Amino acid sequence: MSPLFRARNAAALLALPVLLTACSAAGTEQAASGPPKLGGTLRLGISSAPDCIDPQQAATNASINVGRQLVDSLTDQDPKTGEIKPWLAEKWEISADSTAFTFHLRAGATFSDGSPVDAAAVKTSFDAIKALGTKAQLGYGYLAAYKASTVVDPQTVRLDFSAPSAQFLQASSTMSLGLLAPAAFKKTPEQRCQGNGLIGSGPFVFESLKQNQEIVLAKRKGYAWGSSLFKHQGEAYLDKIDYKIVPEPGVRTGSLASGQLDAATDIQPVDEPQFAGNGFSENIRPNPGVVFNLHANTTRGVLADEKVRQAVLKGVDRAEVVNTVLTPSYKAATSILGSATPLVSDLSQQLAYDQKGAAALLDGDGWVPGPDGIRVKNGQPLSASVVFSPVFNQNRSVLELIQQQLRKIGFDLRIEQHTTAETTQIQLAGNYDFLWYNVTRADPDILRGQFSTKAGNRSKLTPGNPLDVALDAQSSTVDTAKRKPSADEVQKLIIDHAYAVPVFELTQVVALSSKAHAVDFEASSRLQLFDAWLS
Repeated sequence: MSPLFRARNAAALLALPVLLTACSAAGTEQAASGPPKLGGTLRLGISSAPDCIDPQQAATNASINVGRQLVDSLTDQDPKTGEIKPWLAEKWEISADSTAFTFHLRAGATFSDGSPVDAAAVKTSFDAIKALGTKAQLGYGYLAAYKASTVVDPQTVRLDFSAPSAQFLQASSTMSLGLLAPAAFKKTPEQRCQGNGLIGSGPFVFESLKQNQEIVLAKRKGYAWGSSLFKHQGEAYLDKIDYKIVPEPGVRTGSLASGQLDAATDIQPVDEPQFAGNGFSENIRPNPGVVFNLHANTTRGVLADEKVRQAVLKGVDRAEVVNTVLTPSYKAATSILGSATPLVSDLSQQLAYDQKGAAALLDGDGWVPGPDGIRVKNGQPLSASVVFSPVFNQNRSVLELIQQQLRKIGFDLRIEQHTTAETTQIQLAGNYDFLWYNVTRADPDILRGQFSTKAGNRSKLTPGNPLDVALDAQSSTVDTAKRKPSADEVQKLIIDHAYAVPVFELTQVVALSSKAHAVDFEASSRLQLFDAWLS
């Protein structure tokens, strides 16, 4: 799975009031239904078959929504504030240069095979994730500079990095760095993908998998070391979670409406209205991380001209995209980062629709309207292609509307649909004008992975540019006051130079029957089902 599309098809250090967590429409119904009840099986419809249910290898949304329930993490992240909170680690210290992280583990936590969650197990798990290489599709990036772990004492472990890695504290809260027991690594990565050897310390354990049909998890008996952010302590309320794989959106919503499912993920914009009331409710949360955007290859064709890129930035009417193709659950982009991302800047003024301003830029740059309305300069048409994969149901509709909007300024956007695998190869080869994608992560360091010349460098910039400097600066400290100016500068540079054209924020929409409660999101907008219950 391409890192391009981990967020949908497929996944913060700071307490900031700007973070947004959409409210569940279920809130009042849940309050009215009394205290949570024990027992029952939650029948949850998901939109695709997980490619791998090993949390350390998973990358798709479906995989993450399963794997998150199987493992605990060293820390947790508050969805409302972005602040990092205790989980398996009670406390931690970070070196001044953000290259060493020392975690003090809580006592009494065990894996499902009875072995202790101790410093040696943490070391084994992190060394194993590093050894997975690119198979650890998300963890690979988080541990790019990871050198080694040291067992200080049975309950204390130090992780060392070869370069400043402030992002690692937030990464330690993710499922991708969730812990597996030492015995799990006696199985091959391929076996663990199928559930064989998935020995975690989480509130649920793997029970069964029927390929392309369902995955069943069962309550972990005796679980008593939940995150400090969980609404209750002790064991999970549910006896089981039965993930039903239902790719067709209409079938999924129909199954929920008819009572064959208790909840369903990935509710499409066209289906949202039927679950607002009528005994149903929706839980909605925007994804943090990089919003859906047109990411420009600045070395290709007309996009090598910064004024052209800036004109495209001005020529996209984001409000029209949301109002026409999507629903009020979705938000127009106000930065390259989504509104639920710690340290997001509000650049909505710079992203305002300005057709006249776009035309003026192109006029001044020598692009003149041709007979078909598309501008021309020195015999070259003002045209570029966008490569996309239909990992989000509305992608083509959004791009077709943007295509219409850009024709108004004389720009010809050619739409190229590819499979996810093809898109990955095109991206790796650099054979694109624009890439259309989003990436989810609740930390601004996600931008380093896409824009740094030392990482993804999707804009094909020259090393040592000002954006590189700002990206390195924001990754060098966990200090909020020191990190925020650098994160602000990164976002500003990306918009000022139109290295990418942000359009809208991906949103997770989960619909619930009147029986299902507290089917909630963690900070990365993935499902957290420890507190979920059925009435």
